[in-house]
Amino acid sequence: MAPRWTDGRCARFLERHNSGLNFALLAVAYVLYLLAGAGIFSAVELPYERELRRELRAARDDFLGNNTCVSDARLEELLARALQANNYGVSVLTNDTERNWDFVSSLFFTSTVLTTTGYGHTVPLSDEGKAFCIFYSLFGIPVTLFFLSAVVQRIMVLVSVRPVSYFHRRWAISRSKLSVIHAACLAVLMIVLLLIIPALIFVKLEKDWNFLESLYFCFISLTTIGLGDYVPGETHSKDDNPHPQLYRLAITVYLLLGLICILVVLETCCELPQMRRLRQRFYKENIRELDSETTNIIDHNISAIPSVSEQAASLRQDTPVSGSAANKKLR
Repeated sequence: MAPRWTDGRCARFLERHNSGLNFALLAVAYVLYLLAGAGIFSAVELPYERELRRELRAARDDFLGNNTCVSDARLEELLARALQANNYGVSVLTNDTERNWDFVSSLFFTSTVLTTTGYGHTVPLSDEGKAFCIFYSLFGIPVTLFFLSAVVQRIMVLVSVRPVSYFHRRWAISRSKLSVIHAACLAVLMIVLLLIIPALIFVKLEKDWNFLESLYFCFISLTTIGLGDYVPGETHSKDDNPHPQLYRLAITVYLLLGLICILVVLETCCELPQMRRLRQRFYKENIRELDSETTNIIDHNISAIPSVSEQAASLRQDTPVSGSAANKKLR
């Protein structure tokens, strides 16, 4: 009797705390994913870092050996000053201050700040600029998120809700299967239009980039990671790029439109019935019940609204009745 009672108690405990256990497993899996990523990056990148450090030390020793008039301390001071200036977006190699804070470059900077991309290649130099950046981002980032959510919801109706509803009525396929097919096709289309084709364009425009580096920049930018190791237009000379401002403006438009499209794809995937059921497994019980009640209310309201064909059928049925009644009155 004891084992049966114990099994029943364990079953009731698991049923009662199912969402909590699922959330705990999700947290453990996420931590393991972080640790695995850190281990892989360390194993892959650490040898390259050591090799780069060795090359830099060799180049520094060679420079000091060939230029005995330069002391190690003065060279150290110069390199520290150059690196500090480079952190602020000013390079001693190809220094062109007009490209850093003209209007178009400032527009590119504000777009990367408000979308939280933040390449870090250009940062405010003055205390006034740093203070303004704080207040500007404090109000600008929530407004940007609100604006993007509003735009995404409107686009979702055009590219996701209406096409799925149309083909659901026309082909009589289940909405869940049709939603998965539509989300997959939309994701493939966005990958081609936002990643593959722009990467091929950047290969032609950026002479120092190969296809992998261009694809890497597009992905890092559109996902708002924004590491800043690759920024288009930074290595251009005036001969290679006679219109740097127009080029920077085109990149700004591409990043904003691409971010909106990426959000549309993510929202489409998150609204899949399979993803909703998966999310509910990690909700608390009251949140899960509220979500199910909301879904039932929405489904009830949608089913209560007659379709266009039903309204037309009812009108056709009412028309003879009204005509016969009018004839009786005339007689």
